Amino acid sequence: MNVLVVGDTLRVPELRHEVPLGIPDPFVYAELDGRRVVAISSMEAMRLEALGGGLEVHATEEFGADELRRSGIDPRAYEAALVVRVARGLGIGSATVPARFPLAVADALRADGVELTVDQKLFDDRRRRKTQRELEGIRRAERAAEAGLAVARDLLRRAEPVHGGLGVDGAALTCELVKRRIQATFLEHGAVAEDMIVSRGPQTAIGHEMGSGAIEPGDVVICDLWPMDLESGCYADLTRTLVLGEPPDEIRSWYALCREALELAAAQVRAGVSGRELHRLVCELFARHGFPTQLTKAEGEVLRDGFYHGLGHGVGLEVHEAPSLGLLGEELVAGDVITIEPGLYRHGFGGVRVEDLFLVTDEGCERLTDCPYDLEV
Repeated sequence: MNVLVVGDTLRVPELRHEVPLGIPDPFVYAELDGRRVVAISSMEAMRLEALGGGLEVHATEEFGADELRRSGIDPRAYEAALVVRVARGLGIGSATVPARFPLAVADALRADGVELTVDQKLFDDRRRRKTQRELEGIRRAERAAEAGLAVARDLLRRAEPVHGGLGVDGAALTCELVKRRIQATFLEHGAVAEDMIVSRGPQTAIGHEMGSGAIEPGDVVICDLWPMDLESGCYADLTRTLVLGEPPDEIRSWYALCREALELAAAQVRAGVSGRELHRLVCELFARHGFPTQLTKAEGEVLRDGFYHGLGHGVGLEVHEAPSLGLLGEELVAGDVITIEPGLYRHGFGGVRVEDLFLVTDEGCERLTDCPYDLEV
């Protein structure tokens, strides 16, 4: 079976897994007859040759890139035409491609007689068993997330009343301020995040509400952080719920139940266990305490309260990747890195969520997160 992937390693995780360098421009990766072949611009070819790893590196000039550029071809058609020439040069008559393979390139290849078969599971399964390089990157990213969470906790703890609100270090305490300080901390740890959740008050009832505005005394604050390690391109994921002052009884009880759910699921994690089963266990726990869940709601009902999302997901070269821990959960394999993130919410009031990262092993799992669970700051 031949394999063909086209793209860059910053946006195509299937490529970054095979070629562990940050390469911003599209190139061709192919597997055929036991060979792992890359066709790439001469600008990048030397970097790949130095990388090693059994890659057979060819500059695109070997496949007529110069002739194509001199032909006056529309720049938007150049990539597809070049990939067709690479496929001809390598003798590729058929290939398996990932689901996000570029449509224009696929059309051009098929028009040239190349048979393409989409098999996303093939590529997902490769990436689920993390390489040592990827696992090291995930660990670094999680350390960055923990450092960012510590900064958030410190800012909330040190905040003082100022002009009817809260201030810290001479500035108003806002979700935006906390995010800026967290981002600076990520950079100090060799990581970065395009966005993060620092939400407050009723915003915390909305799962992926990123959060904005002034943080007030007594607010519940959810910090959900997913920095990317710059060296490896791998992500981590970490969530904690914090309260400024004495938590309401309802929030305290919800958080205790989410902590119980986290440990209930973590105790069952091992290779061979289904993510669907872990989700079911947590749904049953919450349902026994009177909360609606995806498993107990009516068909077609849209949940805004209770436990309305999946239990977790895989993490690696994407922050959300296989396997799923939810209604479509898959069997875990040794080498998976997964999150477990139970949450409880009431629309218009608020919510709580807690999330840790785990490496799945044959015997159980290794918790990759080392971060306090204290609710009060």
